[in-house]
Amino acid sequence: MSKNRWKINEIPDEKAVLALSDSLNISTILATLLIQRGITNYFEAKKYFRPSIDSLYDPYMMSGMEEASLRVINAVTGNEKIIIYGDYDVDGTCSAALLYLFLKELGAQVETYIPNRLTEGYGISIQSIDLFKAKGVTLMISVDCGITAVDEVEYANKLSIDTIICDHHQPKDILPNAHAVLDPLTPGCSYPFKYLSGAGVAFKLALAVSSRIGKKDLPFKYLDLVALAGAADIVPLTDENRILVKEGLALINRSPRPGIYALMRAAKLEPGNLSAGQIVFSIAPRINAVGRLGDANRAVDLFTTSDPGKGVELAQILEDENAQRRKIDEVTFTHAMEMVAETFDLDRDMGIVLHDDNWHPGVIGIVASRLVEKFHRPAVMLTTIDGVAKGSARSANGFNIYEALQSCEDILLQFGGHEAAAGLAIEIKNVGEFRRRFNEILHTQIKHEDVRVPEILIDAKIHFADITPKFLRILDQFAPFGPGNMRPVFMSENVRLVYAPRIVGTNHIVATLKQNGSEKVFDAIGFNLGAFAEQLDKDKNYMDIVFTIETITKDGKSYPQIRLKDIIVK
Repeated sequence: MSKNRWKINEIPDEKAVLALSDSLNISTILATLLIQRGITNYFEAKKYFRPSIDSLYDPYMMSGMEEASLRVINAVTGNEKIIIYGDYDVDGTCSAALLYLFLKELGAQVETYIPNRLTEGYGISIQSIDLFKAKGVTLMISVDCGITAVDEVEYANKLSIDTIICDHHQPKDILPNAHAVLDPLTPGCSYPFKYLSGAGVAFKLALAVSSRIGKKDLPFKYLDLVALAGAADIVPLTDENRILVKEGLALINRSPRPGIYALMRAAKLEPGNLSAGQIVFSIAPRINAVGRLGDANRAVDLFTTSDPGKGVELAQILEDENAQRRKIDEVTFTHAMEMVAETFDLDRDMGIVLHDDNWHPGVIGIVASRLVEKFHRPAVMLTTIDGVAKGSARSANGFNIYEALQSCEDILLQFGGHEAAAGLAIEIKNVGEFRRRFNEILHTQIKHEDVRVPEILIDAKIHFADITPKFLRILDQFAPFGPGNMRPVFMSENVRLVYAPRIVGTNHIVATLKQNGSEKVFDAIGFNLGAFAEQLDKDKNYMDIVFTIETITKDGKSYPQIRLKDIIVK
């Protein structure tokens, strides 16, 4: 038996499905998938399947954009020293690289600055502002950070350094007194799309500046960096993000810049069919690794170099750092699992809050995500830095982790982030109280069955006979896949093995499948589903399967492959 609950998505109105199917000349299954995504007519489908740069919103719809763009132009024409202040993750380094390259092309006197995670921590710091003052900087542009830096911006103002904030995180009640604040989530901002990445906001600033000086197409050459950031930062791939990521992926696949090309080769990926999922699982961890273990400026250098040899050299550094990060990650995860076994009652505790003085701050976010994956409940991992417990929180089951931290604000020293992931700092003596209150909040919002028996949401039942070349061609056009536009999940019943299954890697099942009533045969792989191999007999067993369909390339040819998510053996 499966350890998961299978739940089929509510089937849309049959008349609406048939009408959309007829107007688009597609199967009712594909029409169902579109309606589940809010697409109900021909014109919405055209916009979905053909996302266009022309559909991007005017950057001046964002509050603060008028002031920000004018200040940037004055800084460039006045030959002022500009610093781009980023974060040490993919979004932050891509944002910094994007604005640096853009302003450099305009002839600006510009540098980038990424704080060291281990010595400075997240966001704008007082010590960095002192450094900028000594360098003669008069304009600081923060990217992917800064929306909560009230005291730091005030300090910069006293030193005659203007600040423009480009952020996408949740603001607090008081906004920094910056020259301009660009964040679609600020109260009163009428920008129609609220879920841009940090790089998306930086790109909007570049668009506003370039349109004001008569070079409106200039920023589009940096869409590759926006796509990397958007995919890696797990923003919803809907509306504008869908356009930005799709166009950026096309740019990478068509003509990757030297650093990105070198990084792809290091990850054993070839330009031409890079997907959002490959960015999340292969590219992003390598970029994040240099910021997790040391100096993230090396990632910015990788994105900004025009020298292929330098790109290869930097990509190898990222590769080596990622290998080291994996080792630390594994040790930390093992320790965290031991602590869960010793201290948590998983029938009682709805959330996991762990603290250890010696954990590496660069990997605790990853380990928190692994705990969520393992136990299907929110997790908080804390380590000790300068006598304070600091760490990362990750959500599960649609729980808004930012709001939960907001409810505990009185015992937190600081926090920031969004509903799926956040960072926090707390006095060590208050960790126990935080754990208690965090669990109290979770008990009111998450049901016990959601954490005990995880749910797999199925978009549609499908028969192998429905999986035609036309079906696959249209399904591919649903990409890029990610939050808000996940890869469709299907269920098929009474499936059989063609050959005995194989186990590959540590615990992955590889099989060839057919279904009663169809001549079609598909190769399938199920990651971490190796235990089912012992239960299956190709001559006896039928099974029901939950799966996604992916296109893989072998010897230059593309093939559909079933990616198994779960199996019920009959």
